[in-house]
Amino acid sequence: MTAIAASVDERLRLAKDAAREIALLDGPRKSAVLNAVADALVAATADIVAANAVDLERGRADAIGEALLDRLRLDDARVAALAAAVRAVAELPDPVGRILDERTLPNGLALQKVAVPFGVVGSIYEARPNVTVDIASLALRSGNAVVLRGGSAAQSSNATLVRVMREALSAQGVTPEAIQSVDDFGRDGARALMNARGLVDVLVPRGSASLIETVVTESTVPVIETGAGVVHVFLDATARDDWARDIVLNAKAQRPSVCNAVETVLVHRAAADRLLPELLASLSDAGVTVHGDEATRAHDDRVVAATDDDWAREYGTLDLAMRVVDDLDEALAHIRRYSTQHTEAIVTADQTAADRFLAEVDSAVVLVNASTRFTDGGEFGFGAEVGISTQKLHARGPMGLAELTSTKWLGRGGGQVRA
Repeated sequence: MTAIAASVDERLRLAKDAAREIALLDGPRKSAVLNAVADALVAATADIVAANAVDLERGRADAIGEALLDRLRLDDARVAALAAAVRAVAELPDPVGRILDERTLPNGLALQKVAVPFGVVGSIYEARPNVTVDIASLALRSGNAVVLRGGSAAQSSNATLVRVMREALSAQGVTPEAIQSVDDFGRDGARALMNARGLVDVLVPRGSASLIETVVTESTVPVIETGAGVVHVFLDATARDDWARDIVLNAKAQRPSVCNAVETVLVHRAAADRLLPELLASLSDAGVTVHGDEATRAHDDRVVAATDDDWAREYGTLDLAMRVVDDLDEALAHIRRYSTQHTEAIVTADQTAADRFLAEVDSAVVLVNASTRFTDGGEFGFGAEVGISTQKLHARGPMGLAELTSTKWLGRGGGQVRA
């Protein structure tokens, strides 16, 4: 395998060169390479888990909190899941070469708009070693090279994962320079990646609101913004008791550290007496601390008083804000004010209310009678995801292979000249 380049600039240039080779691989070849990567990850499970244990020990010593420790943790089952996700990506249709538009001009010039790789995809993220594998596999499948900055919290895990994947590429006769990491350069590596215009074609940040804001404001490289998840569930007046309970519990307690976990539940005042006693008891049994308004607190003395800051907070923990609202209009107004435009859901038996919610909520994913935990590339059938975009240009919602391609027009003529 090629030796690791000594400088950030050299790694970026190697990735740029490698992107040309990766772009020319056909679909079956890319699938074979990804299946080899999955095999290598499984074979290296013990090494990966051991490296991750180093990161976990350091994270506990640094008191990074249970939410980040959960995102950081890799065990045998999670490594197997990473490999399975890579295999799923390998089986997806090749996004490159898709004909998106075609037309023939009156003079006979035939035009086709086709999907092509970006070239070099960069990503800056924190305490998420799964992202190292997810983005690398999606980048390779879509014909791109990738440059990763995974943060100090996961440095040992990421270094091992990158090494294993690069060795798998090399064993397949594919340049390992298509997967680069700048982790060992620390913040200087992140800054270089953000300012590598001309070498990196697009940059995707994943992590805290402050990390994303830093990348968006300081990058000269084009950024696809992935946003924080202040996610809402609205329990309408006609919400079924069991659906309200099960959806809220799943959305909050299944995995509270992720961005698609619900952070605020709004309850229609007409349903509060019916829904809240059982819902609050179930949340308490699941270890959830509810931060509620006065109307919510009247139903359970375990509810703590919500502050104004709670409505805008992405907890990432077993905490939940809850408010009773007069009607759908008030729920929509609350969501417009506090939403980060990630995911919102309504639980209702009223089709008119469902249709209004779908039409009026301006978020990347809007759901009716389903948990917000479904906002995920794997659940959407993408195999894995680059991130969940909360912007409106190019990509929005869970980002898979198609979002890692750009377009170009191909023209085939027979000597035409413009009059």
